[in-house]
Amino acid sequence: MAETKDFVLKINGVSKDYGSAHVLDNMSFTVPKGSIFGLVGRNGAGKTTIMRIISGLQKPTSGTIEYGFDNKKLGNVGALVEVPSIYSSSSARDNLIYQYINLGLKIDDSVDKLLEFVGLGDTGKKKAGKFSLGMRQRLGIAMAMAGNPEVLILDEPINGLDPQGIIQIRDLLININKEKGVTVIISSHILSELSKLATDFAFVENGRVVKEITAERLEDAGGLHTEFYTGTPDKLIPILLANGLTARYEQETGVVHAKGYYNLTKIVVAADQAGVNIARVVTKETDLETYFVNLVGGESNA
Repeated sequence: MAETKDFVLKINGVSKDYGSAHVLDNMSFTVPKGSIFGLVGRNGAGKTTIMRIISGLQKPTSGTIEYGFDNKKLGNVGALVEVPSIYSSSSARDNLIYQYINLGLKIDDSVDKLLEFVGLGDTGKKKAGKFSLGMRQRLGIAMAMAGNPEVLILDEPINGLDPQGIIQIRDLLININKEKGVTVIISSHILSELSKLATDFAFVENGRVVKEITAERLEDAGGLHTEFYTGTPDKLIPILLANGLTARYEQETGVVHAKGYYNLTKIVVAADQAGVNIARVVTKETDLETYFVNLVGGESNA
C-alpha cells in the first residue's frame, strides 16, 4: 500500500445539488484503512451519489474528500457503480484485457490470475453476454480490481442474485479484503447480508450520515434480549454468565437484562438449584434491519 495512514477516505461536509434537488447534505464519514465499510440507507438516500463522487465520476457541489493514498494514479480506485460496463460479445479475458489497456497496464499473466481469483478462470471464449448475473458481477469486480486498487467501491453488488450468487460474492469480497489487503466500500439494501462481511457501517438518510458504528457495536444492538425479574439478582447473574449470556442488573427497575441465546429450561433448573426464584421472563429479538428502521424511522427500504 502506498501510505501508512489509518484511513482510506475522509468525506468532509460533502453536498451535491442537481438544480433545486439536494441529494447530499453536508455528508461526513471516515473509512478506516483495511475495513469492509458498509453504506446503509433507503433507495434515494444518497449512497450511489457519494460513491460516484468518491470514484471521481462526479464532483461535489461543496465539501472535500481526503484520500489516504494517491488517488490520481489510475487503478488506485476500483469501482463498480450501478451496472458493470461489459462488452457482451467478448469473453471475460478480453473484457479484462480491455480494462488493462484503459489503465495503461502491461498485459501479462496477472490477467489470468485475476480471472482465477474471481472464479472465472474456466470460462474460455464464452461471451460475457451469456454469463449469469453472478458471473457478470464477478467479471465487473475483476475489472475494478485491475491495477491492484487501494480501495474497491461497489454499489449493490448482490442485488438480484440468487442465494448461491450472494454467497460467492460475499466470499470473494472477504478474500479481496483479507488476501489482497484492499479496503472495500459496499452498499446494499440487504442489511442481513451486509452484516456478515462489513467491519464498519455508515447509516445514510436524506443525504446525511446519521450514524457511524463498528460491526462489534452493531452486533450488540441486535440479537436476543431478555428481561429477568427476580428478587435475588446477585445470584441469578452468575447463572446467566455461566450459560454464555451477558448480563447486567438495572437497579432503578429491579430487572436483570441479558443478551444472547440460551436454553430457558437449563436456566430455570440451575436457578432453582441455587435457590433463585424467577418470577417473570420477557424476551425480545431485535435484528439488524429493525435497528436500521429504529434509527431512521419508518419502514425499511434500504
